[in-house]
Amino acid sequence: MLHEQPHLFIAWLEQAGISHTLSVPITYTLIIFVVFFTALLTTWLVRRFLIRSLIKIIRNNQMRWDDALTDHHFFTRLSWFVPVLIFYIAQDILLPPDSQWLKFVPRLILCGFILAGIRVISALLKAANSIYRSRHLQTGKTIRGYIDAIRIICYLLGAILMVSTLTGRSPWGLLSVMGGLTALTMLIFRDTILGFIAAIQLTTNDMIRVGDWIEMESHGADGDVIEVSIHSVRVRNWNKTITTIPTYALIANPFKNWRGMTESGGRRIKRALHLDMTSIRFLTEDELDKLEEIRILRQYLRSRREEIRKYNTARGAETSGTINGRSQTNIGLFRAYISAWLQEHPKVHKKMTFLVRQLKPGPTGMPLEIYVFSNDQVWANYEALQADIFDHLISILPYFDLRIFQEPSGYDFRALSKIDSAPIEQ
Repeated sequence: MLHEQPHLFIAWLEQAGISHTLSVPITYTLIIFVVFFTALLTTWLVRRFLIRSLIKIIRNNQMRWDDALTDHHFFTRLSWFVPVLIFYIAQDILLPPDSQWLKFVPRLILCGFILAGIRVISALLKAANSIYRSRHLQTGKTIRGYIDAIRIICYLLGAILMVSTLTGRSPWGLLSVMGGLTALTMLIFRDTILGFIAAIQLTTNDMIRVGDWIEMESHGADGDVIEVSIHSVRVRNWNKTITTIPTYALIANPFKNWRGMTESGGRRIKRALHLDMTSIRFLTEDELDKLEEIRILRQYLRSRREEIRKYNTARGAETSGTINGRSQTNIGLFRAYISAWLQEHPKVHKKMTFLVRQLKPGPTGMPLEIYVFSNDQVWANYEALQADIFDHLISILPYFDLRIFQEPSGYDFRALSKIDSAPIEQ
């Protein structure tokens, strides 16, 4: 019935005195305009009333997962089927029956359906990613790489189907042609292909998650991961700048992920005090008696003194001397003090590696390294704890008659110049 309407309108124009040569193009131009306007108006009405009402209902309900559909414009993209459907209904009257372009109209409409369908699937995949991310926010796991890969495949398949529809050729024939252009395809889409593979590797092997703290010196990245996609990984550095790293670079180049520290419950403190080796010596009995007044050293000192006394007695060593028998050193007692003091510290992790050790002596003195873990991983709290520990240890060094090694400073040179300028008594 619909395809008879153009002929009736053409006949009416001819009765009005317009020639057939003019009445045909006028009729079909008006039809195209009316169909286009109808499609545009219908789409606007659907979006203005139907979709807006639907979005309002979704926003006000108790479920949160469906909000992702509106955030990624799923329903708006779904409305693109409306104009395509109107053109599909009106396809028989868009052009004259004898037009050579008439065979392309169904093909263009089918391409419209394919394109609208791909856009809807893309929005649905994005919404699925948002829903997954919101439900796994604490773990930081992401499926963004898989989602992007599926979207790329959908767009490629859609492009093949559209070209196949327009040219009238089989999709398999187009695929065989594309196979011959593999080298050119690899060259043009090199970054996308590398990113696609890298994103899958990163996600499958759980190498990186949103929220991980990573360091990658080659790209100047040091901060939290805020986005992982098929093309790039975005990192918010501690100075609030954003670094964008190609996804495949995380596979090709080394980077440090601090997630293990976060999950372990502790954060490592590894720092050394460099002691002046000329200040290391044996302690006298009077000095040991004085140090025994320190509560956390008292039990250790008593048992240690008794052990050394028995050892020296059994071997007939001199107990009053320091050469022939065993004696205690100020650095040994200082090391024992550090261990005992850290064991009592409430912010030091007791179930992780706990070491107070001497390193190889060198030009900068005797390094006495503290290798422990704090039970607070927050950066500011960790730094405050580390500073408090070394503030205390440096301050208590004089009790053990030990000195910190440091390079001569201006103060030292001024003190020497005063000594040199002092008058020499005859």
